[in-house]
Amino acid sequence: MIRKCSECKGKGYKVKSYKICEACHGTGFQSTEDISKHVKGLPETAKQKFHLEDMQEVPCPVCKGKGEIEVREKCSACDGKGEINICPKCGKIIEGTSKYCPDCQKKDKVYILHPACTIEDLERDKIYKGKITRIEDYGVFVSLNNKVWGLMRGIFPDYKIGDEVLVKVAQINHYKGEVDLLLASISGSYEVVKLKKDIPRTRIGKIDNKSLGKTIRIVGEVIQIQQTTGPTIFTISDETGTTSVAAFDEPGIRAYPHIQVGHIVEVIGEVNQHSGRIQIESEIIERLIGKEASEARRLIDEAIDRRAEPEKIDLLIESEILERLRPRMIEAAKAIRRAIFDGRSILVRHHADADGICAGVAIEKAVIPLLRELNPNIEAEWHYFKRKPSKAPFYELEDVVKDLTYALEDMERFGQKLPLIVLLDNGSTEEDILALLKAKIYDIEIVVIDHHYPGEVVDGRVEVDDYVDVHVNPYLVGGDSQLTAGALSVEIAKMINPEIEERILHLPGIAVVGDHADSPEAEKYIELAKSKGYTREDLEKIAACIDFEAFYLRFMNGRGIIDTILGLGSLDKHKKLVEALYKEYEKRVKSQLRAALPHVKSKKLPNGILLNVLDVEKYSHRFTFPAPGKTCGFVHDYMVQKHGEDKPIITLAYGPDFSVIRATDAVHENFGFNLNKIVWELADEIPEAAIDGGGHECAGSLKYVEGLSKKVLGRFAEKIAKLERK
Repeated sequence: MIRKCSECKGKGYKVKSYKICEACHGTGFQSTEDISKHVKGLPETAKQKFHLEDMQEVPCPVCKGKGEIEVREKCSACDGKGEINICPKCGKIIEGTSKYCPDCQKKDKVYILHPACTIEDLERDKIYKGKITRIEDYGVFVSLNNKVWGLMRGIFPDYKIGDEVLVKVAQINHYKGEVDLLLASISGSYEVVKLKKDIPRTRIGKIDNKSLGKTIRIVGEVIQIQQTTGPTIFTISDETGTTSVAAFDEPGIRAYPHIQVGHIVEVIGEVNQHSGRIQIESEIIERLIGKEASEARRLIDEAIDRRAEPEKIDLLIESEILERLRPRMIEAAKAIRRAIFDGRSILVRHHADADGICAGVAIEKAVIPLLRELNPNIEAEWHYFKRKPSKAPFYELEDVVKDLTYALEDMERFGQKLPLIVLLDNGSTEEDILALLKAKIYDIEIVVIDHHYPGEVVDGRVEVDDYVDVHVNPYLVGGDSQLTAGALSVEIAKMINPEIEERILHLPGIAVVGDHADSPEAEKYIELAKSKGYTREDLEKIAACIDFEAFYLRFMNGRGIIDTILGLGSLDKHKKLVEALYKEYEKRVKSQLRAALPHVKSKKLPNGILLNVLDVEKYSHRFTFPAPGKTCGFVHDYMVQKHGEDKPIITLAYGPDFSVIRATDAVHENFGFNLNKIVWELADEIPEAAIDGGGHECAGSLKYVEGLSKKVLGRFAEKIAKLERK
């Protein structure tokens, strides 16, 4: 309350003393003035009456004729303002513009009940804020929360339903559950105190059927938000597990719109079941910030890190290269397990051939059981895991555009975190870098499990390591492409989920046979498959059927069909399907070879290399199996069978703007042939041809502009002819 200062009477200063006026030297007058000159025309009698003919003294303008002036000092009580702010309750002077002094502000407290509070949390004579929910002739009912309400007796014509009121608790009848209220009278402002229900925290991992019907409190991270036609479903994860929480405002309307994925929240609600799974019907969801949130996040991160650590298990076979790769394999398994426990989706991209598909299926079979076990959502395996084949043996721009688009849409529509991308049987080469860079712009974690030639290895690193988080490749530890991605992925899948070992034991054998791997490791994996009843011929048939089916699946993963072909479903259906597909496979291959072989041009070069060339654009079936790459492989295999595996043989099948190359190991071992290096040299020598490509040392592709095809192929042949035997 603003009042005039009583000390200075509203002047803002006090008179300390007086001093002689220097302007008039204490006389009080400054000069004399003859005023008769200013009154001309007046009668003489008037001049005499008012003494207008005399000389008059003029008062000093400084001291106003007093002869002295005041010595002032600023009023300390009001700081020179002339006004003071006084608390209307206690009369104390208040500094600043507050209406009440700090003591009076703290005197009145108004309590707001937490949604989980009950009648047991009320106290007599305390003031609470409530809302009028019902009006009767004898009084009004006031709800303090959804569980507590009371009766305020009397007639209150000025109130209507929905009005907020301050009420004092007059009487509590715990036995009847009745509360008598009085209208509270508070003058001035008051302090609002939010009462919080003291419920001990329950770890999500401890919630089971015994918890049904109980009100619990959980603290965790929001890892997914899904809006249904009814409630909003929040998926919450803590250091022990994951559960779903239903929140409802209006049908189809997003509840708690301020809460987003990644927030640490506190949930209080009742444990129920929905579709046979535990679900918490929330009473309140609050975002936690500050120390409490930091501590909860620390506990969650530490727990996830511990759970993500793979079990220490033996490898399927003994191999020096695998032992050197083990730390990287463990790192890859941990990254995938952590994504599962962290609520991130996993996107697996693999090459669409037998090796790549075996790799993708192995990871799929390891991840999905963990998703089903950890996530209460029955759709979890579809939301959180996707397996997509890629036609090219590298991560194409077309693929990364699709992956980023769907990932960003899922984040917007379903509140999912950005995924972990796992690249299998691709991801290691220079051709992958642009797509990897694009994904990294969005801070997406990337794991690569590959066996393609990654370029020069310097201190255990290659060029793509700047764009991926985990890189598993035999070349990084002195190995080569003969240890396939499918075999590596099975070893890693076993680290992710040891329980699936027996089920996928034969997949490495299919992968190495399908990729024509020739190494001690490959033979050991083939022997391992025999322990499950698969002969080498069986593995070759399955690999052939996978390649055949992959051609028609194109960009679909074909989970059910692929499982049947690989023997992961009904064994009866497996045998029938493999028999039918392999019969058609042989028919198509023979038809293609009949069309192609008469037009293969073979020439033995001076250095002893047999070079076979075929125009697949003219002399092979188009838009049907086998594709140009497979056709080149079949022609090459025919030539190898005809001349011997120990002979240096190179087969080149070309089209208008591409070529597919296959070579025997003898060319690599005896002449140092590496397709990737030749592609790089050609790209430097003929920049106008826009050359691209690569793959393994002895198998891959070459792309160029159609107008320079003859120049590129001619220069390629020259380089082959110039190779010298070691």
